[in-house]
Amino acid sequence: MTLWRCLRTRSVLCEPMRCLEEQIRLLERAILAKGKLREEFHALKTVSGIGDVLALTIALETGDVHRFASAGKFASYARVVDSRRESNGKSKGVGNRRCGNKHLSWAFIEAAHSADRYDPSVRRFYQRKCAKGLSVVAIKAVARKLARACYHIMREGVPYDGTRAFG
Repeated sequence: MTLWRCLRTRSVLCEPMRCLEEQIRLLERAILAKGKLREEFHALKTVSGIGDVLALTIALETGDVHRFASAGKFASYARVVDSRRESNGKSKGVGNRRCGNKHLSWAFIEAAHSADRYDPSVRRFYQRKCAKGLSVVAIKAVARKLARACYHIMREGVPYDGTRAFG
């Protein structure tokens, strides 16, 4: 294939991508213009790893946060905790793994990946957990901590403090 054909093919392939990126930007602007009605939105954006789209997803998928009795119940609803049943170290069956909100689970896992990249305290916590076991378990632990922090931010209106969440 000649250089000219290669360049022409790349421009043909890049044009649909540019069009899709522009449509995504327009959709995000329209959604964020409608979605800023909730007061939790701006507070959630202060959490490391959470941007506009994730804050809006978490705020809208949670609904009224006062329906959860504790941060643990909220984390369970967000599917960021294990669903095991054990007694005396023996497995007594598998819990309901599909119970909860899959969109919140996705949002907190994405936030955990982003926070691991950009926040040094989260990265230290993540690396400590990775040293003990699997990286999947470690990212789930970060997501659980972020979910608990978001619960307190939405329920009590306190600002995000990374030192309280990740030491």
